[in-house]
Amino acid sequence: MLYFRKPGNITITCHNRIAPYLAQEVKALGFAIEEEFVTGVKIKGSLNDCIRLNLNLRCASQVLYSLRKFSARNADEIYNEARKMQWESILPINAYLTITSSVNNETINNSMFANVRVKDAIVDRLRYKTGRRPDTGSDPEASVIHLFWKEEEAEIFVDTSGHSLGRHGYRKYPGQAPMLEALAAATIYATGWDRVSPFINPMCGSGTLAIEAAMIATNRVPGLFRDNYGFKHILGFEEAIFEEEKMRIQKQIKHPDNLQIIASDHSRDAIKNARLNAAAADVLEYITLDQCDFEVSTVPETNNGILMMNPEYGLRLGEIEELEVTYARIGNFMKQKCGGYTGFIFTGNPDLGKKIGLKPKRKIEFYNSKLDCRLLKYELYEGTKRRIKTEDED
Repeated sequence: MLYFRKPGNITITCHNRIAPYLAQEVKALGFAIEEEFVTGVKIKGSLNDCIRLNLNLRCASQVLYSLRKFSARNADEIYNEARKMQWESILPINAYLTITSSVNNETINNSMFANVRVKDAIVDRLRYKTGRRPDTGSDPEASVIHLFWKEEEAEIFVDTSGHSLGRHGYRKYPGQAPMLEALAAATIYATGWDRVSPFINPMCGSGTLAIEAAMIATNRVPGLFRDNYGFKHILGFEEAIFEEEKMRIQKQIKHPDNLQIIASDHSRDAIKNARLNAAAADVLEYITLDQCDFEVSTVPETNNGILMMNPEYGLRLGEIEELEVTYARIGNFMKQKCGGYTGFIFTGNPDLGKKIGLKPKRKIEFYNSKLDCRLLKYELYEGTKRRIKTEDED
């Protein structure tokens, strides 16, 4: 049986380019970052710490607790090393087992083969020690073991998350091409929003950015919407520790009086979906939803608000030609109606970004799935303070 209070090595993964914002969250929870890499961070902590991390992190994908590190040149050595491990003291006798992996080894051209060798090692060990074998499959709904294998360096983890943490559990109506919730949270962190000033989100789609902003401002975390995690299916898990953390995250919720989050979209269906998703996240009361073109969106007067938009990127020539006009209109909207705000446009099409006609102060790198994207930052001064430079000026 694993001792849930024993310190060990924890690797927290995330999508590419989100790691700085994940690190920010991990530090805020009181952990020291030992290493930061492009798709995650490494820290020291216990399996009980993994419970806290899973419930609180917005930007993470998986929380992995290390069981063993070793050298392996080929899949047979992976099998031999994995079979030595005391799985009868780690997995319940009635376990449903899933194996995942990240493999980069010259002897392997299909990572599924490495998964099978780990699975075989665990099943053979449990059959030998207990006379029973676990059910196995690809759905990470119960006990999940993860193999990291790069060249001859191998490490086996308990995946304490199971299903990815990147989806936060409230979005029942995603709409078309929705932004992953973890990415949405990271982009909001990147704006530096103070969680008090107005947050304006035209072209809101199914509402992900506005909902994540409301959750951040009210201190609601993804663990409020989920009850099943990988750590629940490991021997030694104490339900009372989990329930204590669930109670703590419930008590930390804030109820701000004057929070202004305004989201709009021209599509009636999008606004309907956004309303349903916001209600599921329990933040509908903090979001004003309007069905309208972005150019007539409500923009309260302020000197420090955030305007954030995620327009379409375009896939075909005809779409791009139409979007060139849309992006130009976005630039006019920001110049004419958004003085005093900091504007942010998230796009996967740099050529369309130039059609905005304003010079971005900063271009922050992200990926949306495998698409190279930028979060473009614009300081939108009042017209009497300073004339905004165009893209052609420097």
